[in-house]
Amino acid sequence: MTKQRIEYCVPEETEQRLDHFCCALPGDYSREYIKRLITAGDVLVNGEKKKASYHVKSGENITLTIPDPVPCHMQAQDIPLDIIYEDDDVIIVNKPQGMVVHPAPGNSSGTLVNGLLFHTKNLSNINGVMRPGIIHRIDKDTSGLLMIAKNDVAHHSLSEQLKAHSILRRYYGLVKGSVKPHRGTVDMPIGRHQQLRIKMAVVEKNSKSAITHFEVVKRYAQYTLLRFQLETGRTHQIRVHMEKIGHPLVGDPLYGKGDKNNPFKTEGQCLHAHTLGFTHPRTGERLVFRTPLPEAFKLVLKNLK
Repeated sequence: MTKQRIEYCVPEETEQRLDHFCCALPGDYSREYIKRLITAGDVLVNGEKKKASYHVKSGENITLTIPDPVPCHMQAQDIPLDIIYEDDDVIIVNKPQGMVVHPAPGNSSGTLVNGLLFHTKNLSNINGVMRPGIIHRIDKDTSGLLMIAKNDVAHHSLSEQLKAHSILRRYYGLVKGSVKPHRGTVDMPIGRHQQLRIKMAVVEKNSKSAITHFEVVKRYAQYTLLRFQLETGRTHQIRVHMEKIGHPLVGDPLYGKGDKNNPFKTEGQCLHAHTLGFTHPRTGERLVFRTPLPEAFKLVLKNLK
């Protein structure tokens, strides 16, 4: 079996566990897969084998040696899904924090798609066998609402609504520091980071327009609870914009200075896709769905009080 060798440089002001750092890399690698690589000596820090609990530091070189993916046969798995709504065209799912949306190398099971395949045989085929029914995605460690298309007609309609920016998407996020003013808009283009390819960034070249509206919900001594509304949907958009204006999301392993920004020991960033609204592809009715903050997020806010 051949293997792929990938190298990364730890960004400035980063100090977090090796396994946490690797889980935040592109590819949506599961924690179990990363731990197996570390145990096998396929993850090196400056050429040396380290434990999963080792804290990486700015400037260190991380090398991952990853076996080429074997052909993936999509497996239906009996995974409990929190289905908010379902009809013949659309499924609305409340994805928990820590669940990957669709399979990727090293993470071929336990995803939302595996659970959907068990739940129904009716999913659109536009995105192929690896992402059946998937219109959009949210990060592994972001919780909240996703819409799934059960047929190609519905998929096309919902995708066009995304392109037209007519999908309502609101998030709640806890960020570091006191955000001022009370409400505002971040209008900064996002593209791949020019030096650190594991990250997205605000860049002028090879970027796309990205617009995030925010409003203060509640202020705490050292943190602010914000409500976001997306006008565009770029990769890591809220996380990148908040880092850029100096208010990274609490617990963000990639944009929030790692473990130093996670005193609450959450499994990832405190970000929840709370509201999702769209026009039904068959009936033309405007539908809006909401889901409460997950218990772990509520506990963080309770501790802040």
